[in-house]
Amino acid sequence: MPSSLPLPITELPVRRLTPGDLVACADLSEDRGWPRDEHRWGLLLAAGTGYGVDDPEGKGLMASCVVTSYGPRLAAIGNVLVAERYARQGVARQLMHHVLAESGDTPLSLYATAAGQPLYEQLGFSVVGHAQRVTGFFRPAGGRLPAVTVRPATAEDLQAMVRLDADVFGADRTHVLARLPAYADHIRVAQDGGRLIGYAAAWPSDRTHAVGPLVARDTATARALVSSLAEATDRPLRADIDARHTELLDWFEECGLRSDSTTAVMAHGASDLPGDWTRRYAPLTVAMG
Repeated sequence: MPSSLPLPITELPVRRLTPGDLVACADLSEDRGWPRDEHRWGLLLAAGTGYGVDDPEGKGLMASCVVTSYGPRLAAIGNVLVAERYARQGVARQLMHHVLAESGDTPLSLYATAAGQPLYEQLGFSVVGHAQRVTGFFRPAGGRLPAVTVRPATAEDLQAMVRLDADVFGADRTHVLARLPAYADHIRVAQDGGRLIGYAAAWPSDRTHAVGPLVARDTATARALVSSLAEATDRPLRADIDARHTELLDWFEECGLRSDSTTAVMAHGASDLPGDWTRRYAPLTVAMG
């Protein structure tokens, strides 16, 4: 005789999320004290593969996770969330086991909060770096900006942006960057002698403009790109900067942005992230867990 007892919450089925789950995903973010960021969720669900566990009480999603694939060399995990009422009951672990099985041999990366890091370490992830979040109203610091040509990006720039991005990130992110013009409010490119040497975007998040990606030949170019983006908005800026870029972080502080939090960059199946970190200042969007 079949049992009528409900399944334990760690045995509930994991399903693929669709764009129709966007509001439920935003509700889950809000439940955990994050901004709803439906705009970001829309990008993640369109460019990546979402996984979710339905609340057995019919209250939307119990848990979520998004995996954005960049080919066989790398996939990024983000927005690992469990509703507060189901927290610390093994749900995140079960969801991550599912994601690891689905990902096979593909190396994985994620940005871990202090709360999530111990779980990821138990699952075989290791810390390969840190990211520093800065937030605040941008006030230009004294001194002249470097003589770098920065202008708004056009459709004709996309191919060059994709080539530069693939070199810097060590993976093909065409399917994500192709969505950038519709996602970002402002995109800037930097040139030297007609050659693209950097690009950056600012997209709406809660009441701020988040800066990312930020790819640049050097710190001077990164400063010029950020300064141009700041001129285009009256909102506070937010950026998650690779902590090794201390010169840029010091400059942000001079310009009025303050350190908000630090997250661990973690990898599974690889000893480090591919690409050239010296030109990779900020990712497209940090979807933490």
